[in-house]
Amino acid sequence: MKFQVRNWPAYEAGLRRRGSLTLWIEEGALEQWQSLGPGGQARYTDVAIETCLMLRTAFKLPLRQSEGLMASVVALMGRSISVPDHSTVSRRAASLPVIRSDALPEGSLHVLIDSTGLQVYGAGQWLEEKHGRKSRRRWRKLHLAVDADSGLIVAQTLTGQDQDDPSQVAPLLDRIDAPIARVTADGAYDGAPTYHTIAAHGDGITVVIPPRATAMRSCEIGPPSQRDRHIETIAAQGRLGWQTATGYGQRARIETTMGRYKALIGPRLRARGFAGQQTEAAIGVAVLNRMLGTGRPDPVRRSGKAP
Repeated sequence: MKFQVRNWPAYEAGLRRRGSLTLWIEEGALEQWQSLGPGGQARYTDVAIETCLMLRTAFKLPLRQSEGLMASVVALMGRSISVPDHSTVSRRAASLPVIRSDALPEGSLHVLIDSTGLQVYGAGQWLEEKHGRKSRRRWRKLHLAVDADSGLIVAQTLTGQDQDDPSQVAPLLDRIDAPIARVTADGAYDGAPTYHTIAAHGDGITVVIPPRATAMRSCEIGPPSQRDRHIETIAAQGRLGWQTATGYGQRARIETTMGRYKALIGPRLRARGFAGQQTEAAIGVAVLNRMLGTGRPDPVRRSGKAP
């Protein structure tokens, strides 16, 4: 299949704007940057720390270089404020409050849920690269909830590598402050607990999860459940027919989002502590959403036939 971007001029302008410092350093953030403590010592707000972290993540800089970049921008703007040093940013990152996503789209959401692994680069990996010593790689799992229509990441959680995917359905849905009409996920989320969790979050939510190949219809008396209807549709039309009937193909959009995260933010976490890693993942999501807000492609399928 071949696709063509219909809004290329606007999308190209958005791509250029991602490199603008004014996108990451907002005037409102500088207005509430710091307060002065005893002796005139600067006390930086959470907004200041978050801005420094977003600048670092957007341009993939070490903390010291991001400190220098931020200081140069403040000097060029003629502001009489100081910049938090890299040690302060690193320490405060572990205690930042929950970073909320931008304004949610209007109306009911079609939420796509999935997870991906992020590597933790620690001493073990350093020994392996330096001395060829084998070590056990450590991972974190980033769980995302994406709005299918806008592509916006509406919720995220970060867990250890041994945490199963269905256990994060409830935390993700609880972080979404908008009505949900549909939830789509892959077969790893199949099972009664996931359906019960979604049903407890709200009435009338359509669940689109492919049952396992060995799935059997429940023995409950009464009308068939959503999972039972999926099993019956697959038995009658096959899996491809079920995917077409339910619109399951839209789940590919969250795979695209995860690919964008690893390409633009990175496939590994730099922070050493788990609290800092959670903040780092949340900052990465906020940066990705802001990039998406500058412009997104509007692709249309193009016919393969010659004109």
